[in-house]
Amino acid sequence: MGAATHSRTHDHGHSHACRADPGTMVSRAETLCRARGVQFTALRREVLEAVAASERPPGAYDLAERLSRPGRRVAPVSVYRALDFLMELGLVHRIASRNAFVPCAHEHGAGENVVFLICRTCGGVDETTSPEVETSLGQTLARAGFTPAHSILEVEGDCGTCRRERAAGEA
Repeated sequence: MGAATHSRTHDHGHSHACRADPGTMVSRAETLCRARGVQFTALRREVLEAVAASERPPGAYDLAERLSRPGRRVAPVSVYRALDFLMELGLVHRIASRNAFVPCAHEHGAGENVVFLICRTCGGVDETTSPEVETSLGQTLARAGFTPAHSILEVEGDCGTCRRERAAGEA
């Protein structure tokens, strides 16, 4: 398959796509917000930084807990609003099967579908695109007369590193 995988380093030495430099993500967000004439509030910044710095895709409640401190409780609903804003800008993606969020440090082309490869062993997430999947999915949707608002596919399995580690342990 002609997929383009965007890589990152994961805490187990794995290469996974969905972790980004928080500073780079914030700079990108500031640029996008200026261009669109929208506010990049302190909470939106904090949520983006927390998602980008996370080793594993966090949920909104995890983020609310992480951002709360004595004298300042951050409500999950506020985090969800910030996440919705960040998703609209293309800065984070939601992993529906985990109700968790991952940063997206790159822009997607128009109509480019995202495929998440989720390792059930280490919990790592790779993000990839595939022209072949896009073409086939587009044909399937056209036959069904369906127009998607957006399309994100999730595939759960074992990443190559976990498979190799398991094979080495069995040897």
